[in-house]
Amino acid sequence: MKLRELVMNLNIKAINGNLDVEVDSIAYDSRKTKQGSLFVCIEGTVVDGHKYINDAIENGTKAFLVQKHVVVPEGITTIEIDDTRFGLAAVSDAFFGHPSSKFNLIGITGTKGKTTTTYMVKAIMEAAGRNMGLVGTLANLIGSEVLYTSRTTPESYDLQSLFSDMVEKKVDSTVMEVSSQGLELHRVAKCDFDIGVFTNFSRDHIGPKEHATLEEYFNAKAKLFKMCRKAVINIDSEHGRKMAELAKCKVFTYGLSDKADIWASDIVKKTGHTYFTLNSPWGSIDIETDLQGEFNIYNALAAIGSCCLIPGITLEHVRLGLTKVTVPGRMESVKTGGNYSVLIDYAHTPDSLEQVLKTVKEFAHGRVVSLFGCGGDRDKGKRPAMGEISGNIADFTIITSDNPRTENPEQIIEDIEAGIKNTNGKYIKITDRRQAIKFALENAVDGDIIILAGKGHETYQQFAEKTIHFDEREVVNELLIELGRR
Repeated sequence: MKLRELVMNLNIKAINGNLDVEVDSIAYDSRKTKQGSLFVCIEGTVVDGHKYINDAIENGTKAFLVQKHVVVPEGITTIEIDDTRFGLAAVSDAFFGHPSSKFNLIGITGTKGKTTTTYMVKAIMEAAGRNMGLVGTLANLIGSEVLYTSRTTPESYDLQSLFSDMVEKKVDSTVMEVSSQGLELHRVAKCDFDIGVFTNFSRDHIGPKEHATLEEYFNAKAKLFKMCRKAVINIDSEHGRKMAELAKCKVFTYGLSDKADIWASDIVKKTGHTYFTLNSPWGSIDIETDLQGEFNIYNALAAIGSCCLIPGITLEHVRLGLTKVTVPGRMESVKTGGNYSVLIDYAHTPDSLEQVLKTVKEFAHGRVVSLFGCGGDRDKGKRPAMGEISGNIADFTIITSDNPRTENPEQIIEDIEAGIKNTNGKYIKITDRRQAIKFALENAVDGDIIILAGKGHETYQQFAEKTIHFDEREVVNELLIELGRR
């Protein structure tokens, strides 16, 4: 493909060299450049790709997309634009032939519920016989093929490459989690979203390496609703109502009252099951799912709305799909062999921890034991809030480590403890997460429900000097053997 074809729709500030250079690959890492590459120089917070132009030239690269003036040898072409992150998305989309326009694309954003909602959408669409793609936190999927994922929303080149693979493998519909960072950093620019979904909004992703303020975080998410043709938005929250007003497309609302277009009534919650009646523009039907809690009713309504806006999807497909859906690391049960339960959940924000604890309280016959920590190098404001929530709801709390990263684990635990001290909740501090889980299992009594919160699907712990393998399913099973309970 000629370079001029790739950049023809960009707002170009300056051109130096020949636009008829042949491009057969795109790279945003100089180590992956070669003869025939277009090297897109990304200026990040840590690394500036412009500093590696000479390395790329040594690898045979002759074409560069830049956002600052650079001096290069004769015979090298540079195209200068305002923002090479957006430029990477644009040239990648063009290079792969605009793949997202060749299938139905559903994008889901919000603080919580994105992962569960994507799996619900996948289950409903597959019940209708669709060949599904999924892009998300747990994995990227093409049908039943599982692909490695390093972030919720991949870098734009990797995303467009994945979409191209999906087209080649006859995917007709794709659902993806759209993170605020993915929107802010143009990773999803040029994606052809048929439907955008807003689940909810709460304090998260505020910090030096993420968003500076809640307003910035919200505005990043709002960008999705300027990109999609139709929107499905939760209006039971203030932020959802604001998002519906900002949306530049047709909006369908969902919630738990008839003020919404898509709403649930006659809700019944039982151990292991949730039942409700769906009311929608497409009719009414009784729904059953194994996913528990009011928040999963909201997730189901979001999934239903987005699926039913796709031609050919019926309420019977919805009913069948929601009876089969499972989501790794979301209220995931681990067999103990005893008369107590262990649940693994990704809850790592104040709202999500509160929802999980309240949900479990609804069907618990014994104590609810809450085990959690907070991530290092992330929003410190949520730490005491989570401590207070656990102290008020759980019968016993074990404060431990999550991913401390470069922070002192004990300091994070003290921040959490400051919140739980405002309650009458009983608690203990055990820094080592494995030992904390061992303590919970050793002291479990009949009827207990132990919630291991924060890690969910993750299979690692991140420390300042290393990242270790840590899969809580494995840890629980190993400890049960160690304790002679297997």
